[in-house]
Amino acid sequence: MKIGIVGMPLTGKTTLFNLLTGQNKEVSTFSSKGTKNIGIAIVYDQRVDFLSSLFTPKKTTYATIEFVDIGGISPELLQKDKAEIFNLIQDVDVLLFAIRLFEDPTVAGEKDPVVQVENLICELLLRDLEVVENRLGNLKKSKKELTHDELIEEEVLEKCGQYLNDDKFLSSFEFTEDEIKRISGFSFYTLKPIIIALNLSEEQFRSNVFPRKEELNQLIKDNNIVSINICGKMEMEISQLEPEERQVFLEDLGLKKSGIERLCRVSYEHLGLITFFTVVKDEVRAWAIKKDTHAVKAAGKVHSDIERGFIRAEIARYQDLVTLGSMHTVKEKGLLKIEGKDAIIEDGDIINFRFNI
Repeated sequence: MKIGIVGMPLTGKTTLFNLLTGQNKEVSTFSSKGTKNIGIAIVYDQRVDFLSSLFTPKKTTYATIEFVDIGGISPELLQKDKAEIFNLIQDVDVLLFAIRLFEDPTVAGEKDPVVQVENLICELLLRDLEVVENRLGNLKKSKKELTHDELIEEEVLEKCGQYLNDDKFLSSFEFTEDEIKRISGFSFYTLKPIIIALNLSEEQFRSNVFPRKEELNQLIKDNNIVSINICGKMEMEISQLEPEERQVFLEDLGLKKSGIERLCRVSYEHLGLITFFTVVKDEVRAWAIKKDTHAVKAAGKVHSDIERGFIRAEIARYQDLVTLGSMHTVKEKGLLKIEGKDAIIEDGDIINFRFNI
């Protein structure tokens, strides 16, 4: 999974990126258009910790998310600069809007959170509308008679154009499976899931009171966007604490997890992902897959050879293992399921793939 962090200049994008990935990229006082940072964030999962304590492997591997941090988007940017920014995050699966609410007189930039969200939404709509109009223009200018497929494509794109002109995201349109296939190559941004990280001050975070809260919440709801409150400054302090001190700090805030962990989890769930586990060759490992994935495709996530030579999947439920305490007892109780390639994998499944090539 790849998530693109976008936002207007000076909203805390790179701070979030550093916190998520453990990197230390420079936090600029100006828009760093045309550049990007790429890093990996670990999706911490207590189930992985339990499996690791039970099997004591040499290696423990959590699921991960790739984050892409790019320069700020603003109405003042030249069109070519905006195009460059969009190209940098064209292949991301999810867009993460960093919205600034904290107040700092030493930091310039747009301070109104509603304006920030509206500007980003507008930029996405305009970018997708430009793609639609360019393609429709090329089809209409064609000197050759359009093929059957091109006529269907033209019809679908005209629907998209009408929707975008009405200021509606394509993600709220009910496309058929065939229509989705026909427009998938355009990488429309308004088809991508969107998460908003509201970057609050510590006081705003503790009180849950911040400027234009009701209007902001309504805007988020109207556009079917998921949001999460986070305090970049406080998260930086939390990240520097020892694990025990960190937990005490979070409990004082009435939280079980840090904002960064919550953001990773929200991102994970918003994409419709689940986790299965493998315990092989002295490694406990978590794997992220889409919900309703078949066993054979899950096998391919581990290795293409396993998918190609798939024989069966031996599946134990995580909760059964927790309750019974050992895989041996799970087998004794008849709870180890032998499944074929069409079995649907469930969140928390512990799988041993049998294959032959």
